[in-house]
Amino acid sequence: MNLFLSKAALDFFIAFGVVIGGSLLAAVGSVLVSWPAASTMLDTAMRLKIWAIVAAIGGTIDPVRVIEYNVLEGHLSPAVQQILFIVFAFFGAHMGTELVRWICREAL
Repeated sequence: MNLFLSKAALDFFIAFGVVIGGSLLAAVGSVLVSWPAASTMLDTAMRLKIWAIVAAIGGTIDPVRVIEYNVLEGHLSPAVQQILFIVFAFFGAHMGTELVRWICREAL
């Protein structure tokens, strides 16, 4: 169980970091090219959300294959674990997006 929670926490923070880091760097770039930083940051956060999830779970189709194989073989525990890893990554990406939305709230 400890390994599961460690991996789940890592997936959460990787997805969170991808959204926050990408949005902040997009804001820096938008300032350099004289675009509105807040709207660029918010738009980037929304577009990065799905890619943050993909990056957190490994960036390949392997987690989906693990789910498919284990469900077909009748082993539900590994399939549920993979689904929970995806859910934790989603929550990380969503929390990152909401933080960016909160930061940009006053600027828009």
